[in-house]
Amino acid sequence: MSLMRTVLERLPLSPAMLYLVAGYALGPSGAGLVHLDPFANAELLTLITEIALLISLFAVGLRLRVELSDRIWWLPVRLGIIAMLVTIALLTVAAHFLLHLPPGAALLLAAILSPTDPVLASDVQVRDTSDRDRARFSLSGEGGLNDGTAYPFTMLGLFLLGVPEAAEFGTPMGILQALWGVVCGLMVGWLMGHALVRFTLFLRQHYRQALGMEEFLTLGLIALSYGVAHLLHGIGFLAVFASGVAMRREEREASGPAAPSQILGAMQIGNEGEVAVDPEKGPAYMAETILGFNQQLEHIAEFVMVLLLGIMLSGSGLSAEGLLLAALLLILIRPVASAVALAGTYSTRLQRWLMAWFGIRGIGSLYYLMFVLQYPLDPIMMQRIVPLVLTVLAVSIMAHGISATPLMEKYHRRRRT
Repeated sequence: MSLMRTVLERLPLSPAMLYLVAGYALGPSGAGLVHLDPFANAELLTLITEIALLISLFAVGLRLRVELSDRIWWLPVRLGIIAMLVTIALLTVAAHFLLHLPPGAALLLAAILSPTDPVLASDVQVRDTSDRDRARFSLSGEGGLNDGTAYPFTMLGLFLLGVPEAAEFGTPMGILQALWGVVCGLMVGWLMGHALVRFTLFLRQHYRQALGMEEFLTLGLIALSYGVAHLLHGIGFLAVFASGVAMRREEREASGPAAPSQILGAMQIGNEGEVAVDPEKGPAYMAETILGFNQQLEHIAEFVMVLLLGIMLSGSGLSAEGLLLAALLLILIRPVASAVALAGTYSTRLQRWLMAWFGIRGIGSLYYLMFVLQYPLDPIMMQRIVPLVLTVLAVSIMAHGISATPLMEKYHRRRRT
C-alpha cells in the first residue's frame, strides 16, 4: 500500500476496496488461511472496532477547523440527526415488511446500519484543515456525529428483543437518558479537549515542560474523554469527536484565520522544541503533530477493520437479502433521508446529490454489529442478520470506493467552471 498509494489516488479505487478483497481471499471462501467467527469472538471484535472507531472520530473532529458560529455546521448536524432518524425509520419499515423481521429485530438492524463512515472513501472527506467545501465538510461531520447518536436506537432495539440490560431505554425515562447521553458526551469531550490543550500549552510556554510525546497526548485525550463520558452516562463516541473539535478550536483561536501551515512555515529539523513553546506557533504545532499521528493510526485502523470485514464475509457468505437492502439503502433510503435533512439549507443541487450518494457504511456499523452479538439474542435471527449487515457494508465500500474519485473530480471541475 505504501508503494501503490500515489497510483491509487489516480484510479477509481479506494484502499478499503483492496483490503476487503484481500480479507475475502484469505477467508474460508478463498484460500481458507484464516477463519474468524464473529459469534465466538464478539467481545474481542467489539473492543477492536471500538478502538478503531475512536481513532476515526477524533481524527474527523480535529480536521474540522471551522468556527462553531458558522452556519456550515448546520449541514452535518442535520445529516447526523435528521437524516439518521429518517434512515432508521425507513430501514425499519423495509426490514419488517420486505424481510419479514419482527419489529425489534428490524429496528436493531436499522440502528446498526444507520451510522455513516466517510473515512473509508478519503476523496469525500475534508482534504485539510482549511477545506470549507460544503459537501466534504458535511459528510465528514455527519460521520463524526451519527456514530454516537445511533447508540440509543441500538439499545431500544435490544429492549424490544427482551435484553434486560436495555430495559431503561424502553421506559419514558429512556428518552431523557438518550438526550442526556448526547448532551453529556458532547460537553465532556468539549471541556476535556479545551482543558487538556490549555494545560499542556501553559506548561510548555511558562515552564518548558510537557514537551514532545504528542502521541501519548492523543491517546490520553481520547481515553480520558471516552472514559469520563461513560462514567457520567454520556455517549463516549460523541465525547471523542467533540474533544477533537475542541482541540482544533483552541488552535484556531490562537492562530486566527491563517492556516496552520502558514503559521508554522518551513520548520527546521531539530527545532521542534522551540516551536512547541512559541506562543504563536505552539498551538498550531501541537494540533498538526497530533493530527499527523492520528491519521497514521487511522490508516492502520482502516486496514485492520476492512480486512476483518472481508474475512468474516468470506466465512458467512454473501446475503441475497443484504444485496437487496444495500440497493434500497443506497438508491432510495439515503437520498430521501438526505433530502429531508437538507431541505431549506444553502447548498447547490450538485452538493446535495453528492451528500445523498456518499452515505458510506463502515466501521460504525461493524462496531454496533459486534456490540449486539455480545447479548443473548435469538441465534437463528442473528445468523441471518450478520451476513446481511456484512454484505451491506461490502456493497457500500465497493460502490462508493469505485465512484468516489471520478465523481469528486467531476465535482471539482464543475466548481472551477
